[in-house]
Amino acid sequence: MYDDELEKIKQRKLAEIMSRMSGAEKSFATRTPPEPVTLTDENFDEFVSNNRLAVVDFWAEWCAPCRMIAPIVKELAKDYAGRIAFGKLNVDENPMTAAKFGIMSIPTLIVFKDGQPVDMIVGAVPKRQIEVRLNRHL
Repeated sequence: MYDDELEKIKQRKLAEIMSRMSGAEKSFATRTPPEPVTLTDENFDEFVSNNRLAVVDFWAEWCAPCRMIAPIVKELAKDYAGRIAFGKLNVDENPMTAAKFGIMSIPTLIVFKDGQPVDMIVGAVPKRQIEVRLNRHL
């Protein structure tokens, strides 16, 4: 719980800093991180629009398949750092964004290209299967 709150504060501060940066500084700062970014209803749109290719994991704390896929998403973020940005959005804490994309089952991964959804993977699927789908968009 404490780690989640700390991550939210970090994300809010990062957004504040980035909003004050010039264009050149901002493009450097938005390079895809080597781990998933915690997303909220407030920072979701900025995240998907600031990354050419982004994958968002829609999940919930109580969801066993979500917990199964979490380490895979973390590995993929590390493996594809610099090429694909990964984010995680807790659907219980951020219902507006989940509703906006019609999330009915979790985990759901949505691939965004240039801010638009281009692919969706529903359920806890193997890493290799996710990679095949991701590589179509690189």
